[in-house]
Order: sequence, then C-alpha cells, then structure tokens
Amino acid sequence: MKLKMFSALFLSILLCSAGTARASSHFQQAPVARKIEILQQEIRALKDLIFNFNLNQEISADAYTVVDLSSNSTILEKNPVISYPIASVTKLMNAVVTVESIPLSQTVTLTNQMLTPFGSSPCIFTGLKISAGNLLKSALTQSVNDSAEALSYFVGNQKFIGLMNQKAKELGMQNTVYYDATGLNPANQSTAKDLAKLVAYVNQKHPELLSITKDNDFWLPDSKGNFLKFSNENNFYYLPSFVGGKTGYLPEAKQTMASVFQVNGKSYAIIVLHSANRIADIFNILRQLKN
Repeated sequence: MKLKMFSALFLSILLCSAGTARASSHFQQAPVARKIEILQQEIRALKDLIFNFNLNQEISADAYTVVDLSSNSTILEKNPVISYPIASVTKLMNAVVTVESIPLSQTVTLTNQMLTPFGSSPCIFTGLKISAGNLLKSALTQSVNDSAEALSYFVGNQKFIGLMNQKAKELGMQNTVYYDATGLNPANQSTAKDLAKLVAYVNQKHPELLSITKDNDFWLPDSKGNFLKFSNENNFYYLPSFVGGKTGYLPEAKQTMASVFQVNGKSYAIIVLHSANRIADIFNILRQLKN
C-alpha cells in the first residue's frame, strides 16, 4: 500500500511540475537563470514532500480535526476546541471577506501604509495600481502579507477586520478572533473545530478560493516590468487529492494548515494546529483515511 501510494505521489508530482513549467508563457520567456531557479525550487518542494511522506511518524500537532464534508461527521480529532494562534491561515478568512465585499476587478494604488507588514514581494510595491483579484492571488499562493493587508484598505482596515470577526460569528466559530488581516499577530486565534467550519463554508460557497491556493503558475511584473513567479507556499499543490487550503507559521503558532483533500471519492476538511511538521502530520492523516 505504501509503495503504491508513494509511486502515485511521485508520478503526479513529476507530471504536474513539468506540465506547469512548460505550459506557462511567462516561464518560456524568462531568462535561463530564472528558469533554472524556478525548477530548482520545484525540485526542493518535491523532495520535501517525498521526505515527509516517508517519515511515517506520529502526528505532532497539538490540535487537529478531520471532518467528512459530505456528512459533517468528525473522523479524527485531538484538542479540537483549544485555541491556538493560526498565523497565515488568517488569510483564508481574509479571502472570504474579500470576495464577499470587494469586486475583484476593483483596483487600488498601493501606499507605504498598506505595505508595512513584514513579508513582501518585488511585485507588490508603493505606487502600484493593482486589482483586488491579483492581491488575493498573491496572498493565497505565496502568502504575501503586504497583499493581504492592502486588501483590507478597499473598505478600511479596521472595518475589514470587523467583517472578518463578524463572518466568524455567522459561521458559528465561537472561539475565533482576528486582530489583523494578515495573521502576523499571534492574537489571531482559533480552534481546529472552528477552522473546519470555515473550510466547509469555503468549499461549499467559494470553491474558487481553494482553486487559487493550488495555483503554481501565478506571475506579476516587478517595478522594472520583469514578470516574476509567485511561489506557492501551500505544500501540497502538486497532489491531485489536494482540493486547496492555507498554511501558516509563527513561532507562537508553530506550523498550521486548514485544508480540503479528496480521499476515496470523499472530501475531508483537515486542520492541524501547533504542529512541529504539518506535512508529515497530514500525510499521516491521509494514510489513516485511506485505510
């Protein structure tokens, strides 16, 4: 069983990586040195997945939950109602508020105030006129904090954070609170159970957001007009079974992830919080679901 799963993993990763690179017109037009850098990054990500797949260790997360989205039944759980900092998993609620409050074609001119959070991209710079849709993609793929923060200024930063907290209440996320739009504030906290509710809502109402989190071919020009690729930080984007999700990391939060996977024809919300190794943890969970 393990050999079969490993072979499928390796083949799907290899085909996906090669196919994406070849299909992208921006990749084809990039300088040779940049192409090599991108392919090296893809290989490192592939090796990281395979390494963690082979670990086959106990789940390290202090809290996790697995919910069958078709029946809303809990399959696995540990400390599902204990709150932890969630880091950039925050951006998943940011995305919900964005698509429900802002036309994605609407543009904003970026200011220094919008770009104060740590974590930037050369393609997100002061004076840039950019659409909400492109900010959303950069926030969900490469987890660009500047982009997530800039989205909040379409309606006003504090109002936006208020909308995030209001949406959490509407979804019954009773132990969730947001203090910023990016996840950099460790006071942004939630539980595995609450995040499963958010993931279920996104899967049902906004599946396009999950699709964005799988995108490994998103490019924008920098200030000199050179197109740069946004690296997907969501680990599992290679895998056909990965429907979508969002990762996060802070020292206080450790590694976090809120995700949807398809296993044996069913969709599952898989949440891990305060993990020492979220990739290995999720592979462990996927094995249990396959058995």
